Amino acid sequence: MKAVVLHKTGKPEVLSIREVPIPEVIPGWVLVKVRAFGINRSELMMRQFEGNASYINLPRIIGIECAGEIVDPSDSRFRKGQKVVALMGGMGRTFNGSYSEYALLPEKNVFTIDTNLDWTEIGAIPETYFTAYGSLFDSLQIKTGDKFFVRGGTSALGLAAIQMARSVGATVLASTRKESNINFLEAQGAEYVLVDDGTLPQQLLSSFPLGVNKILDLIGPSTLLESLKLSAYHGIVCSTGMLGKKGSLNIFDPIKDIPNGVYLTGFFSNYPNQKIIDEIFNLIRTYNLHPVIAKVFSFDDIVSAHNMAEGNEANGKIEIRID
Repeated sequence: MKAVVLHKTGKPEVLSIREVPIPEVIPGWVLVKVRAFGINRSELMMRQFEGNASYINLPRIIGIECAGEIVDPSDSRFRKGQKVVALMGGMGRTFNGSYSEYALLPEKNVFTIDTNLDWTEIGAIPETYFTAYGSLFDSLQIKTGDKFFVRGGTSALGLAAIQMARSVGATVLASTRKESNINFLEAQGAEYVLVDDGTLPQQLLSSFPLGVNKILDLIGPSTLLESLKLSAYHGIVCSTGMLGKKGSLNIFDPIKDIPNGVYLTGFFSNYPNQKIIDEIFNLIRTYNLHPVIAKVFSFDDIVSAHNMAEGNEANGKIEIRID
C-alpha cells in the first residue's frame, strides 16, 4: 500500500510516499480502508518539530483522523464493510496514523457513522466537528439566545462552530484578519464579522457594550487575555485552538487576568466516544450541515496540501481523497 512516512522533521517536502506492507490485523485492532482524511494543524506541528520529541519514534505514518470502511474487523464489534471514522487517541503519534491507503487502528479509536454524505465530506468531519461540538456543547454549554463569538472564524474549526451555533439559535460573531473574508463569513452564517486589525475590542463593544456571553478562542494564548475582557458577566471563554502559534502565556495571574464573574475553560479533543460521534452526525443530518472544504487534493499531492495549510490561506478544511 501507499503511505506517507515521516522520517525526519522539516518542510513539507520531507513527507515521502512509500510502498509499505498492508498491516496485519491483531486482536483489539481493526483494519480500515482509508477513503479520505483532513489536514490538521497538529500534523503540521508533527512534521515541523514534534517528530523530534522523545515520545515520538520516527519513522511514523502520521495523521490523526480518517474516514473509511472496515476491511478486517478482527475480534471487534465491527462488521466488514461498515462506514466508520477514526480519530485521536495516539493516531499518528504513538502508532501509525491515517496518511495511508489502509490503517490498522485500535477498536477504541474507531466509530460507526450513519450518513449519506460522500467520502470527501465525511473525511472533513471527525476531528474538526468533534472539537467544535465539544467546545460548544460541553465546555461553553451553548444554547438558544447566546451571543457567541468565535475568534479564527475562517478556520475549518471556526466554520464548523459557526454552523453548530447557528443551528441551536445563537447569535454568531466571528473574526478574521482580512476584510476580504467578511462576505465569506456572512455567507456561512456569521451575523457580525469583526476584523482583527487591532481594533477588535472596540468593534465588538460598539455592538455589545456589556460583552458577549460565549467566546470560543481558536487563536490561543496570544489573544486569550483580550478575549476574557470581552466576556459578559457570567460569560464563558473556551480556549481550544492555537492558530496564533503561541503555545503558552509567559505570565498569567488568574486572579487579575480572569475578570470577576467570568469563567475560563478549554477543550482537549483526545477522548471521542461512539455516543458523541452519533450526536454529531445526528446534528449534521438534522440541520443539513455540510463541512466547508477549501480544497481537495489527491494522495500523491500531500506536499502541496501541507504547503497550503502552512500558508494559513485556506478558508475551510484541506482534504485528501483516496480513490
